[in-house]
Amino acid sequence: MYAGSKGWYVEELKKRGVRWHAERKVELYKKHYLANLLEKYAR
Repeated sequence: MYAGSKGWYVEELKKRGVRWHAERKVELYKKHYLANLLEKYAR
């Protein structure tokens, strides 16, 4: 899996315990939204 791909973002969020956001699975979001979520939860 390439760093920066959609799958990479999903995997990194799951490592941080984020599987759902706003009652939707993180797999359903577009890559740019996942990047913003990861930035939010990385803090």
